[in-house]
Amino acid sequence: MGTRTKAALKKISALLLLLVIAGGLTFYVEPLWVNDQIIRAKLWRQGVHSKYVDVNGYSIHYFEAGQANSPGIPLVLIHGIGSRGEDWAPLIPTLTAQGFHVYVPDLLGYGRSSKPDVDYSISLQESVILKFMQNLHLQRANVGGWSMGGWIALKLTLDHPEVVNRLVLYDAAGTYFPPTFDASLFLPTDAASFAALRHMLSPIDTPLPSFVVRDAIDNLAKNGWVIQRSYDAMVNGKDLTDFRLPDLHTQTLVVWGSLDQLIPLSVGEQMHQAIPSSKIAVIPGCGHLAPAECPRPVLEATTDFLKSNP
Repeated sequence: MGTRTKAALKKISALLLLLVIAGGLTFYVEPLWVNDQIIRAKLWRQGVHSKYVDVNGYSIHYFEAGQANSPGIPLVLIHGIGSRGEDWAPLIPTLTAQGFHVYVPDLLGYGRSSKPDVDYSISLQESVILKFMQNLHLQRANVGGWSMGGWIALKLTLDHPEVVNRLVLYDAAGTYFPPTFDASLFLPTDAASFAALRHMLSPIDTPLPSFVVRDAIDNLAKNGWVIQRSYDAMVNGKDLTDFRLPDLHTQTLVVWGSLDQLIPLSVGEQMHQAIPSSKIAVIPGCGHLAPAECPRPVLEATTDFLKSNP
């Protein structure tokens, strides 16, 4: 091996070492940012596109995925409080493979969408989703909502049944139940309060490194004012749907984690009993994060419902 070749290999090795160190340092400082980049790259490789659309003067980010040369069945998925479109990542490619054309917006104030100084009420988010669908020329679509997103989807269906073909509610808010928490649950300030949030969301108690916990707390704090306003708007009771559910005649599937501690299964069962054209699918062993942590049974329940008796 020549002298020049050895020198070149040393430079390449040194460069690779620097890249590894830089990558490791970046992951240590911002592990959730790195994780998001991995999720987005994986979605891109699976044909999921990241886009923006103007809605009432605000920039709304969304993911879109559909099979090539096929219009697909329109399906809009709405995330919950403190969340963003990436949390639907385990389901987007598989739903696309089942023949759906999937649209996953970041709600106003969340993810990569605009964060204006507004009240972040359920009614406001509903109007954003309605205009989002209109701007993308979705005259009628299946709509799914998770947690607070379920409340938004539920209200959209009650107020504008003409735009919703079928409705899927995943561990959804929207009806009254005695809460065992307040807004501070979603805004942890230390490892103990973050552990309490994780316990409410999931029965899966996987230990996390301290630097990941620190970054998660910092990220929630950055968007804390939006989360606080969203929570305040929900608990004021203005947009509750309890007494309207018997008037909901859109075919509806209620999907619930059997171990949900945040919004108990009993709430989902009451929704199912109150909505005339509803079915319920209970996901054993899963909590509030069933669509992310138990994607296979959630996918099966969703596709069976949306494709049955078209």
